[in-house]
Amino acid sequence: MPDAILTARGITKKFPGVIALKDVSFDLRAGEIHALCGENGAGKSTLIKLLSGLHPHGSYEGELIVDDQPAHFHGIADAERAGLAVIYQELALIDEMSVAENIFLGTAPRRGPFIDWSKLHRDAGALLQRFGVAIDPAAPLRRLGVGEKQLVEIVKALGKDSRILILDEPTAALAEHEVQTLLTILRDLRTRGLSCVYISHRLDEVFALADRITILRDGATIWTKATVETSKADVISAMVGREITDLFPRRTSGILRVNHLSVTDPHTRQFRLHDISFTIARGEVLGLGGLMGAGRTELLMHLFGAWGERRGGEVELNGTSLPLLKPHQILKRGLALVSEDRRRYGLVLPESIGFNLSLSSLRQLVRGGLLDQGREFRKNDHAFRSLHVKAPGLESTVGKLSGGNQQKVVLGKALMTEPSVIFLDEPTRGIDVGAKQEIYELVRQLTDAGKAVVLVSSELPELIGLSDRILMLHEGRIGGEFTRAEATQERLLAAAMGQPAA
Repeated sequence: MPDAILTARGITKKFPGVIALKDVSFDLRAGEIHALCGENGAGKSTLIKLLSGLHPHGSYEGELIVDDQPAHFHGIADAERAGLAVIYQELALIDEMSVAENIFLGTAPRRGPFIDWSKLHRDAGALLQRFGVAIDPAAPLRRLGVGEKQLVEIVKALGKDSRILILDEPTAALAEHEVQTLLTILRDLRTRGLSCVYISHRLDEVFALADRITILRDGATIWTKATVETSKADVISAMVGREITDLFPRRTSGILRVNHLSVTDPHTRQFRLHDISFTIARGEVLGLGGLMGAGRTELLMHLFGAWGERRGGEVELNGTSLPLLKPHQILKRGLALVSEDRRRYGLVLPESIGFNLSLSSLRQLVRGGLLDQGREFRKNDHAFRSLHVKAPGLESTVGKLSGGNQQKVVLGKALMTEPSVIFLDEPTRGIDVGAKQEIYELVRQLTDAGKAVVLVSSELPELIGLSDRILMLHEGRIGGEFTRAEATQERLLAAAMGQPAA
C-alpha cells in the first residue's frame, strides 16, 4: 500500500453543544485525488479547516501527520509551509482589484519598494495560460461572473506550487466546458505527483476524477473505498443513511410574458441580451441554460429590476405591462429572485435566521406603523420548520450554517413574499445531494400550488429533470427551445454553443 503524505488520525472536534467530528480518520497518498463526500453538516468543512490550520493544533483531539511526521499547524501559514493550499467554496478575492493583483495578492513582484506592474501582469498572464484559463489578467475582478472568479481562485492556489491541494466544491459555479478544463488541469497535476483532496456533491465528477472516496456522515467516517470498487448509489446511500429515489419528482400539473427584450450592460452600454421572447404559465418550470456568460443571470436580474438598461421589448405580468422597476417594487408585483451568490446578495451573514427570513416581507408584517413581532415569529417559525433548516432555532446566526441550510433560508425569505413567479438562479449550487432532493421537492410543491418557476442551472441533468421546457441561451440570444421530451444533454449543449440541434 502506498505511503500517505497526509494523515488525519482519530480526529474529534467539539464546539459548544456540538461534536462536529467524531474519531475521524483520513489519509492522502502521493499523486492521488481523494474525494471527500457527505451531506452539508457532515463535517467536511470542519475537517478542511483543521487540515488548513484554521482550527489550530490543541483545539481538537487526535493527530495530523505530514510526511510521517506529526504536524502542529497553529495557523494557515504553517499549513502552507507544509505544502497545503485550500480553495474554499466561498471566494476569497477582492472585487476592487484586477485579476493579476488577486492572483499574486500578498506576493506581488517588486522593483525596490514599488510593485513591478509589468512583471505582475506578465506572470499572471503566463499562469492563466499555463492552466488554460482565457481571462485577461488586467480585467477588474468585479466584471467577472461567479464562475470566472472561481477559476481565478483556482489559478491563484495552483500558482503556489503546493504539494497538496484541497478543493471545496470548486466546480459549483462553473459551466460544463470550464468544469472539463479544471478536471484536465487536476489530472495533469496528478501525473506530476501533486495530491488533491476533492470535495464535491457532483458524483459524475467524483467518479471521473477520484482514485478513492471517503464518506463522512454526522461527523464520523463511514468508509473509504477505491472508486472502482463502489457506485454512485452506494455513495448516496452512505452519505444520507437512506436510499434516494426519484430525485426529480414529476408534477401532476402564461403568467409571465417577455416579448423581444433587448438589454444593455449599464457599465459598457453594450448589448448583453438580444431579442429575448418567452412565456411561462402557472404551475410550470421554465429551465434556462447556457454557458458561462450567455446571459442567464443577467436576464433574471433585469426582470427583477436589479441590472441593465432596457433598450427594446416589453414584459407583461398577468396581462399587464411590467415596466422596469426597482427590486422592492418588483417584489410587490409578485416576483421573487433567489440569487446565485447567496452570501453576497441573499443573506445578511452576521444576523440571525429569523432576521433574514422576514427581511423581504417586513411591509406585510407591519400593523399600525409597527412591526407585529408575534406575527413575524409565527411566519418565520413556519418557514423554518417547513424547510427543515438544520439549526438550533431562529436565533442562530445564518453565517454559521452549512451551505445547504443557508440556501433554505434564502428560499424561505423569497417565499415569505408570497410570489406568483419565482426566479431560481443556481439554487442547488454547492449543496449536497440530500439538500438538493429537498429543493427539488420544494419546486414540485410550488408548481403544484400554481406558482411559475424560472430555473437557471449549469447542471444539464438537473435542468432536464426539473423543467417542463428549456431555453438555452447563446451569447445573449435564445439558441434553442426544447420540451422535456426533446431535451438531451447533447442537444442542449449544441444550442448553448450556437450549433444547430442534431
